[in-house]
Amino acid sequence: MNRLISLAMLVVVGSLTMTADSGVVAVVLGIAQDGGVPHLGCSQKLCVDARRNPALRRRVACLGLVDREAGKRFVIDATPDFSSQVDSLGGLPDAILLTHAHIGHYLGLAQLGREVLNARRLPVYCTASMAKFLRGNAPWSRLVERANVEIREIVPGAEFSLTERLRATAIRVPHRDEDSDTVAYMIRGPRRSLLWLPDVDKWETWDRDLGQVVRGVDRAYLDGTFFSAEEIPGRTIADIPHPLVPETIERLRAASTPAGKVFFVHLNHTNRLLWDAASVRGVSRAGYSIAAEGDRFGL
Repeated sequence: MNRLISLAMLVVVGSLTMTADSGVVAVVLGIAQDGGVPHLGCSQKLCVDARRNPALRRRVACLGLVDREAGKRFVIDATPDFSSQVDSLGGLPDAILLTHAHIGHYLGLAQLGREVLNARRLPVYCTASMAKFLRGNAPWSRLVERANVEIREIVPGAEFSLTERLRATAIRVPHRDEDSDTVAYMIRGPRRSLLWLPDVDKWETWDRDLGQVVRGVDRAYLDGTFFSAEEIPGRTIADIPHPLVPETIERLRAASTPAGKVFFVHLNHTNRLLWDAASVRGVSRAGYSIAAEGDRFGL
């Protein structure tokens, strides 16, 4: 019975009920790194337990945006969990915003092809670099050729409108750009703004000041992939650089950034913040939070 109650609560928390909110709302649809939880090939307790108990699973990082007045929905990134995240959003998005060409961020586009949805001209906002990748590589190129998607190229730094009350600006960030460049998104609603930045190499390689950027928004979802450089045995973090959560906290504190507005997202399955309550409390005491599926933020 307890397990059934837990599952029911997961469904409620993870679903955006359109009648429950007014105005423009952002909703977190996933918090995990590209492989999700459970992670393929992972034998640690977190993943083993998540295979047995669906309530412990964590979907790949994704943000939903809803403008009730306009009757429009959007998602940032089409993840491997795209189908489930669309269900939680309450329906098919009216457009997709892409950050970059790593597998956790665009593989869900495959669901739009004729084998599944056979979508018709679903807008996909992305940079010229990402657009070139999609147009030049099958099976993504077939989505373009068959008009399943309609690519709308955006220019980093130039704001564009999703609805009359919802606007977005792509911000270029450094992040192992093997196949495309990488962007974060600044999202502005009628009253408030947020930053969605799930991937970056290291803050010191960015041409912007993190503290200043965070001070300029009402909420910031930041790359929280790793907590420690030692959490991936047999691999060096130099090959997959990300800012460690303690590093980010220290940088923000040194910049006197107001606490309470930063939420860590894109957590790797090895990140202790997914299971270690003491570490989570430590982050919380410092004034920061771990994003959770179902979190909502009115814009």
